[in-house]
Amino acid sequence: MERYDAIVIGGGAAGLSAALMLGRARRRTLVLDAGSPRNRFAAHMHGVLGHDGIDPAELLHRGREEVGEYGVEVRTAEALRVDEDGEDLVVVLDDGTRIATRGVVLATGVTDALPRIPGLAERWGSTVLHCPYCHGWEVRDRTIGVLATSSASVHQIELLRQWSDDVVAFVHAAGPLPHEVRERMLARGIRLVEAEVAEVVGEGTAIDHVRTVDGVAHPLDAIFTAGTLVPHDAAVAHLGLARQEGQASVLAVDGMGATSHPRIVAAGNVVVPFGNVPLAMGAGAMAGAGLNALLVAADARAAVAAQGDADAPSPDADPAAYWERRYTQRRHWSRHANDALVEVVGGLPPGRALDVGAGEGGDVVWLAKQGWHATGVDIAPSAAERARRAAERAGVSDRVRAIAADLATWDDDGELDLVTASFLQSPVRLDRGAIVRRHAARVVPGGHVLVVAHAAPPSWTSAAEHAGHADLPQPDDIVDELALGDDWAVEVAELRTRAVTAPDGSDATLDDAVVLLRRVA
Repeated sequence: MERYDAIVIGGGAAGLSAALMLGRARRRTLVLDAGSPRNRFAAHMHGVLGHDGIDPAELLHRGREEVGEYGVEVRTAEALRVDEDGEDLVVVLDDGTRIATRGVVLATGVTDALPRIPGLAERWGSTVLHCPYCHGWEVRDRTIGVLATSSASVHQIELLRQWSDDVVAFVHAAGPLPHEVRERMLARGIRLVEAEVAEVVGEGTAIDHVRTVDGVAHPLDAIFTAGTLVPHDAAVAHLGLARQEGQASVLAVDGMGATSHPRIVAAGNVVVPFGNVPLAMGAGAMAGAGLNALLVAADARAAVAAQGDADAPSPDADPAAYWERRYTQRRHWSRHANDALVEVVGGLPPGRALDVGAGEGGDVVWLAKQGWHATGVDIAPSAAERARRAAERAGVSDRVRAIAADLATWDDDGELDLVTASFLQSPVRLDRGAIVRRHAARVVPGGHVLVVAHAAPPSWTSAAEHAGHADLPQPDDIVDELALGDDWAVEVAELRTRAVTAPDGSDATLDDAVVLLRRVA
């Protein structure tokens, strides 16, 4: 199952703003976009500083490009539900795909459920509008109708008078208007129509008139109305998150978008239905920062909890959790290519390579620099993310794939010319021999498998760090463990000693067991 630091559900202004913050915070982030933003019916949007009049689709296109610069993935998909799975959340997509994540940003927006009046929905976003600040300027000084949908429509009716002195209010659904409200409207020259609206009439998206049930035609140029707001929060409904009631029932959030669930934040119209694009963008940015802060706190708690047993794990510890902790806590990984790999592979012609247990990507980056197309797979997401960034820094990201996956079950297509594996032994049970054997089946005749086993931990480390680590295997033992069969010939099987510098600056040596096999058939 794929796993991310954060999944943003919703690819509108709020969701992409959240993703931008998370990407810049170096979080592995996925945006799931169902492709139906609330303002998709409008050709232009207004009131967005620096982008006034822009096509909403163009803003989202730019947003996608911007988040992509920080490694954020955007995928067209609908999220059906969010389930809890231990310390993770699992997002279930409409095609049945399940994706794990440490946290979720819900930015799914709302639907404006319009009154069932013929001719109304067809003109939504063109001549049937909802926000005076977004669309009032474009219809200023024209004949504007306001179709009330509840008593709350009084505010909208009175507001539209600022944009035109020719306002017709259809107040049937507003109920009996209080005397003082009616008095204010009439004093402002707003015409009140009590009869129920039957249909909207006009050519194409233009409006000629509104016909009421009494048969009267009311000439208009535009209509403002407010549909029933339906927040898109069904994906988390079964989790029982706290809600707040207003003109719509929405999830309760604080100023950073935090909900009552410790790993779910929410932003945009799904929690503030009347917010415009700038408000959605701001709320999304705050929610993205808020989720990153939650993850930072979780990282700290995990580091403290794991401090006591990270160096002496039980052999039965979960490999993925163990190695993720190691890469999260340690800051001493070299990021350099393995010396034995450089010596052995340096004489091979470049092709397609797979590095098993790729760590931070030192080997795959070196391979790419030599002209190889290299895939590095590691069980720890933090390691794979560092490998991806190392490839970007080295300018070889076009020839490197860095993937977080369990190699015991991960599959890929295509033939290989080289499979490499360093640090074959593991302090927790992880059958790397079987893993290498599984992927060696993809190697073409004439291709190679290179296995390098290190003396680890090094001689200068503590006794606690040595606990649980196997001794350095002998080359012949590695050949026997791989059991690749008669189709393979041993080209190198030897121990090598290399000079290194210990952390205290002193000279030291490390032993490597190096095995290179070539496929002969």
